[in-house]
Amino acid sequence: MRTLCASTLIGEFFVIGFAGLVAMQTSDLSTGTVWAVSGTAMLLSVLLCGMLTRPGGVQLGWLLQIGLIASGFVVPMMFILGVVFAGLWWASVHFGRKVDEAKARFAAQTAA
Repeated sequence: MRTLCASTLIGEFFVIGFAGLVAMQTSDLSTGTVWAVSGTAMLLSVLLCGMLTRPGGVQLGWLLQIGLIASGFVVPMMFILGVVFAGLWWASVHFGRKVDEAKARFAAQTAA
């Protein structure tokens, strides 16, 4: 699960950065505000890569997905990209857990 989720989070890192550039040009928000919010979200996406196996890591990832969708109020295209990345996040968690379970079963069978 960690690999799939981390890949999604790194993709979000870049999307958030590009959305920050767009927001800086198209919104009435100050540059400092845009980069404070975008920078925090980018930092969170990278930190979450290391927190995925800890309790609450996946839940924080869902909060990031909600924030990504909500950023559509500043950059409307982010509504679409946020939903796409939320779908990728769901798939990463869902299928990642299935892969982890299959690996555990295989390891148990080979150990026996």
